[in-house]
Amino acid sequence: MNHFWRKIIINTILKNQGQTEGNVNDYSKYRLAKGFLELKITLIRYMKDALLLTAGIFAASFGFKGFLLTNYFIDGGATGIALLISGITGIPLYLLIVCVNIPFFILAYKVMGRNFAIKTALAIGGLALCVATVNFPNVTNDNLLVAIFGGFFLGAGIGLAVRGGAVIDGTEVLAIFLSKKFGTTIGDIIILINILIFSAAAYFLGVEIAMYSMITYLSASKTLDFIVEGIEEYIGVSIISSHSDEIREMIINKLGRGVTIYTGKRGFGTRGETRDTDIIYTVITRLELNRLNTEIQKIDHHCFVVMNSVKDTKGGMIKKRPLKH
Repeated sequence: MNHFWRKIIINTILKNQGQTEGNVNDYSKYRLAKGFLELKITLIRYMKDALLLTAGIFAASFGFKGFLLTNYFIDGGATGIALLISGITGIPLYLLIVCVNIPFFILAYKVMGRNFAIKTALAIGGLALCVATVNFPNVTNDNLLVAIFGGFFLGAGIGLAVRGGAVIDGTEVLAIFLSKKFGTTIGDIIILINILIFSAAAYFLGVEIAMYSMITYLSASKTLDFIVEGIEEYIGVSIISSHSDEIREMIINKLGRGVTIYTGKRGFGTRGETRDTDIIYTVITRLELNRLNTEIQKIDHHCFVVMNSVKDTKGGMIKKRPLKH
């Protein structure tokens, strides 16, 4: 490892961990090697997130300009609100995408934290810029095809953005906030919001367009579920690692989530030898899954992680705001 990379590790990874900046020779080879691994994982994650967000932006933009805009169809959520206002007033969609999502961006900062809010702001800004500057052909005027494939590309764009650790439709952030505040499920809140949106569409744009827009929403939601591999609102994560104490502290201090520690036995070897081990269990939202995986890899990239869908939760830390550290 050359002097250049050592200085970067000291000034970024080690400094962020509270270690004072010093001479390169003040750090052991083990500490520098572990810092280099963490830096590599972080850079790879940022590159993957950037690619996923870029792909999501272009997919959603194609859904807008290639299908939905010319036929005045809408979707649910914040994108549906922007499409509805654009269809009624004629205001350019790229301006409405930014304006409608500003309250959700502020809410994302309070609910999900600064990093998530910054990525979301960049994603929404990129979507608005792409809609404003990139020309896409109008693929078809067949209403059914427009509803199905417009929803498909829009859902794919939203799903890719979620996989990249951000959102380009802020309604889900609002649903998470309200579910924590009132103790209701995220799905119920999203359904209520969309009922209001489609009712307004039926009144202003006509019942037929509203019905086709519902098909668009169903297509988008199913595509979104497929892109994020069927992840539900909450994810239960079991972690088995020889660095269980570090992982437990990371979940509590960095993610602000609670953990449950099980004492179990770990089987290995050809003769089935066992040894005692701690099993960490935590429940997070799917928007936090990207960050959790990254932080776990920094600590122990050989650990065993099991994830299960959780329909809903009651009590504990999951419906409270994450602790800030």
